[in-house]
Amino acid sequence: MLGQYSWAELSVFCVIVVAALLVDLFSHKKDVAISMKNAALWSLVWVGLGLGFAVYIGATHSREQSYLYLAGYLLEKSLSVDNLFVFMAIFSSFAVKDEYQHRVLYYGIIGALILRLIFVAAGASLLAFFDTWALTAFGLFVLWSAWKMWQESRKPEHEIVDYTHHWAVSAASRFMPVSSKLSGHDFFTKIDGRRHMTPLFLCLVTVEVADVMFAFDSVPAIIAITQEPFLVYTSNIFAILGLRSMYFLLAAARRYLVHLEKSVIAILAFIGIKMLAQVITGFHIAPRYSLMVVLGLLALGIAASLLSPGNQSGEKA
Repeated sequence: MLGQYSWAELSVFCVIVVAALLVDLFSHKKDVAISMKNAALWSLVWVGLGLGFAVYIGATHSREQSYLYLAGYLLEKSLSVDNLFVFMAIFSSFAVKDEYQHRVLYYGIIGALILRLIFVAAGASLLAFFDTWALTAFGLFVLWSAWKMWQESRKPEHEIVDYTHHWAVSAASRFMPVSSKLSGHDFFTKIDGRRHMTPLFLCLVTVEVADVMFAFDSVPAIIAITQEPFLVYTSNIFAILGLRSMYFLLAAARRYLVHLEKSVIAILAFIGIKMLAQVITGFHIAPRYSLMVVLGLLALGIAASLLSPGNQSGEKA
């Protein structure tokens, strides 16, 4: 698993990640919406840590090893942009308040640390075994999310109070007790002395599943760059650690740019079609071109918001 790297170096990596996560948790322990300034500062922190680790690898091993790490880091960063928009669709589906989203994504990242380790340890062979059906199912899910988000965008904003008929609650209730209402930011609650999952926990599970699906694309791509497990895992993790702050930058921008949601819906449709095209025809869009499409659609949404600002209060136009 470690290749030419030592347990001491793995320990250094773990200490950095755990310390940063604890500081992040302490800094965001209150249930408040993340501001654009806060998200921008934390994005700089995570990028600084990721690049700093490249310097550490270069100093302790070689410049070539550092370049391989950076290649994997930048590739995962570009590939993980898709995650942001799927997360936004998931939160929209569950009508999760802004102040609870950080808690969901925080624990979602911790779950991703474990799941990505399993994926890297398993290697590309295990991923290839599940590749076709996983990409097909997730591609259809993303297209469905785009459609639902489009439908919701045409309605007045509303808060879900009773989740009885929500798709996730209906599905999970067949196997385990689920509360039909939120219990603050708690993932579990007690009803009549019996432990129940809350809809917020189901949202967390959906976020985790989304990350697993994206791992089917990103982990083999990084393995194609370097077969050094330590570099694959560390570059992967440092890239997704900063994903949460990037999400809140996008979410904050969405509150002020009234037409940005239309761009998000178009990006979701593009992601879903891209996944299905890869399965059906074998056609694969290179990460740099995929990133160009995403940035182009975002630019259109921003330009439309600036040229036709509509209601600047953040309500749907």
